[in-house]
Amino acid sequence: MNYATAEERPVSTRNSAMTPMISAVNDFVVKFSNVNGSGSASANELFARSIMRMGVPLVSRNIFPSNCQGMPTWYEVRISGDGWLGRRGGVDLMVAMNPQTWEKDVETIDPGGYLFYDSIKLLGRHKLRDDIHLIGVPVTSISNSNYTDPRQRQLFKNIIYVGALAALLDIDLAIFEDLLSQQFESKQKLIAANVQALQLGADYVRTLLPNACKLKVVKSDKVGDRIFIQGNDAAGLGAVYGGATVCAWYPITPSTSLPESFTANAKRFRIDPMTGENNYAVVQAEDEIAAIGMVIGAGWNGARAFTATSGPGVSLMQEFLGLAYFAEIPAVIFNVQRGGPSTGMPTRTQQADILLCAYASHGDTKHVLLFPEDPRESFEFAAASFDIAERLQTPVFVMMDLDIGMNDWLCKPFEWDDARIYDRGKIMGYDALEAGTDFGRYLDVDGDAIPFRTLPGTHPKRGAFFTRGTSRDRYARYSEEGAVYVDNMQRLLRKFETAKSIVPRPVLRLAGEKAKYGAIYFGSTSPAMDEAFAALEEIGVHLDTLRLRAFPFADEVVDFIHAHNQVFVIEQNRDAQMQKLLVNECAIDPARFISILHYDGTPITARFITAAIDARLGVNTPRTKEAAE
Repeated sequence: MNYATAEERPVSTRNSAMTPMISAVNDFVVKFSNVNGSGSASANELFARSIMRMGVPLVSRNIFPSNCQGMPTWYEVRISGDGWLGRRGGVDLMVAMNPQTWEKDVETIDPGGYLFYDSIKLLGRHKLRDDIHLIGVPVTSISNSNYTDPRQRQLFKNIIYVGALAALLDIDLAIFEDLLSQQFESKQKLIAANVQALQLGADYVRTLLPNACKLKVVKSDKVGDRIFIQGNDAAGLGAVYGGATVCAWYPITPSTSLPESFTANAKRFRIDPMTGENNYAVVQAEDEIAAIGMVIGAGWNGARAFTATSGPGVSLMQEFLGLAYFAEIPAVIFNVQRGGPSTGMPTRTQQADILLCAYASHGDTKHVLLFPEDPRESFEFAAASFDIAERLQTPVFVMMDLDIGMNDWLCKPFEWDDARIYDRGKIMGYDALEAGTDFGRYLDVDGDAIPFRTLPGTHPKRGAFFTRGTSRDRYARYSEEGAVYVDNMQRLLRKFETAKSIVPRPVLRLAGEKAKYGAIYFGSTSPAMDEAFAALEEIGVHLDTLRLRAFPFADEVVDFIHAHNQVFVIEQNRDAQMQKLLVNECAIDPARFISILHYDGTPITARFITAAIDARLGVNTPRTKEAAE
């Protein structure tokens, strides 16, 4: 190969301090720094999928801006032969393709790690570190030398750096060719062009930088039959399987792809085979208030209905949520949480809507919350939420977040029992009404505090035809008497107690030996906590853990807390919202809890959790720069 300028020559990978290179097989983190709108997303995803094709587990995180084209975006790939699926923390190989974020990107590299960059321009030494290794590839020059169209130059530049990475990490190019053949099955010309770009990058590294990196990917069989899917796609499919026929929504990041998934799957599974007509309705409302109103109206009329939103949308829905609680109308709300308050960080993740949803609306309310840990549970809880909502005749929140909803996760294939029968709850039908059965819309007939309901039109003269949000007696007759109001509100409390036996149970994990301390966590914190649990066990820190999957809390949650001297509560918000909910609902002394809070908008890492618990318990273990901070 010939190079016209000094800038295009290969760059030495050794730094002045000669810090040893990080050496790892199937256990490292690659992070891409790109410009939003540059076409890098598909190239980065191609890189991730190639590694999975080699049978090596990984997890990817897309960190993108809420602004328009031209802003910074990052894509993090954590390769883990051991199967850890949470963010580890730190970066071993930074692929720095965005000059805007150069200094920040360089800072995140672990000592001994690698900086891959476009060497078309010389680097200023003040922007580098002495403890990292440089891998300079003239990506722009290679692209410009082989392509003339400006758009092609940009797009194929991304594929060129993927080819270079493949050579550095020993990934077989044939795997990329197979993936590209599937992606562009109907566009054969694009397959050849992309393969050529891959080859250009790989040839450069093999010829001029053959030993530049000691991070390697080796073929394995650890992926198995697992699938790579986003939580929003999984929940949308789960809603279809759960019997939903009505979706009313208003677009908001990061929930928009969930109703889109429902729509796409409803087009496959909700079409009448005889008439070809849709057996579902999807309405993009004028705002979130209208959306939840439509859902409640559909629920009152017997449809399984839902909306998908995020924190700002839930804020707008408050009064209608109080109506659904008080009038006892089933509804499902998918809250894909993001950074708040106000507009906050629309494209960052948090678990900061817990109290907002648990007590949504004015007055005394309590709502059912479900906390899926990954896309598989998002599918399962989505389907189950409609059974729970109808059985309890109340709103149910499925508390997802951006990390689960908009990132690809490796998880077990979904399962469904075709013999499963939907639980519609207590519905009094025509025959019972015609026979004169005593019907009180808010009458507790068997002690579980859940009354019978009727669907409008079931009987021409009997049953419920309309509802209201004002106080009423057991037979739905308007009343402002204090005793009548208290009777109804107390029954709603008893119904919430009944909910404890209906919602998903918490998951207990015992330490290798008797533990004085426990840890409670939930939702997307789960994969990082799984890894932290193992790391702490290795250094002699023994913790029992309890993963919460629903509110109201089962009795074993209280038992778990009382069985330990103190309990860590790990959550992704500033104000320890889950801890406050536990204190309020379980009458626990706050001194029994130790909060571990992570709320910078990025998914929590195993290093962060391990270091925080280690620091509290006084065990002397090595601390990474990130953990210490």
